[in-house]
Amino acid sequence: MEDRIVSGESELNEDSFEYSLRPQTIKQYIGQDKVKHNLEVFIEAAKMRQETLDHVLLYGPPGLGKTTLAAVIANEMGVNLRTTSGPAIERPGDLAAVLTALEPGDVLFIDEIHRLPRAIEEVLYPAMEDFCLDIVIGNGPSARSVRLDLPPFTLVGATTRAGALSAPLRDRFGVLCRLEYYNEEQLNEIVQRTAAILNTRIESAASEELARRSRGTPRIANRLLRRVRDFAQVKSNGDITTTLSGEALELLQVDKLGLDHIDHKLLKGIIERFRGGPVGLDTIAASIGEESHTIEDVYEPYLLQIGFIQRTPRGRVVTHLVYDHFQLEVPDN
Repeated sequence: MEDRIVSGESELNEDSFEYSLRPQTIKQYIGQDKVKHNLEVFIEAAKMRQETLDHVLLYGPPGLGKTTLAAVIANEMGVNLRTTSGPAIERPGDLAAVLTALEPGDVLFIDEIHRLPRAIEEVLYPAMEDFCLDIVIGNGPSARSVRLDLPPFTLVGATTRAGALSAPLRDRFGVLCRLEYYNEEQLNEIVQRTAAILNTRIESAASEELARRSRGTPRIANRLLRRVRDFAQVKSNGDITTTLSGEALELLQVDKLGLDHIDHKLLKGIIERFRGGPVGLDTIAASIGEESHTIEDVYEPYLLQIGFIQRTPRGRVVTHLVYDHFQLEVPDN
């Protein structure tokens, strides 16, 4: 599928924008070079043998392109992509309906696969290993097991918590790919590519600034670009200049390191209420009014990456880098 050029006047929703921005091939996919190189080899080998690609587990922080990579795998294999998520599969019958609808060679993408119920995992094992499905019909003494043959397929699972997967499920994936945070150069390339697709002119310095504030995450880079583009359309002639992007990012409450108001609230909360820590995750969540799993999955990974917080046996502790960033004095302990 060719990338579409979206004019400034298009009235597409966020999902349509996101779809149009997604690369369709490995060559279009920016970053994750080691993962891409290995996948190219595995895909080419599977095509040469006329087999399905082995099951693939993609893991890493949110927003790094796991869903996009699943679509790229399906496109490169020349097959259909079927998508679902762990929380959506509640009963064995739900899984059976998904699996029996697959065509030979299809890629089944399960997002948040770590949230699959354990009972569903047990049903999934023979499907992954032997391409068959064992379904129990009836209850009690009259219950009987029926085996359904499935077409060969590739399961692509995505998770932000690889450690939450059970060992038997994790071991059934033949290809394990960890997605890493992007560097500024790669994010700058993504911003420029997205701007070209959106038919928006952007100064190189503005593109670099957006990349710098994107927390190493393409999803955030594209989101910031779209919001700055809104400011450019309303307050200027539609072109994104360095000055305009700086003003827009200030209004969006995204600072020089990409930290937003929630990050500020979290870090300052630890400093002001708990003297920099250590403090437990649940206590932090209650004090700033956020869910603990949101802090752990969305905010903490980047703050750990840039060395702003540390996890200790007694709880979270902010580092001296936080005090430097907010221009605060380190308290005497």
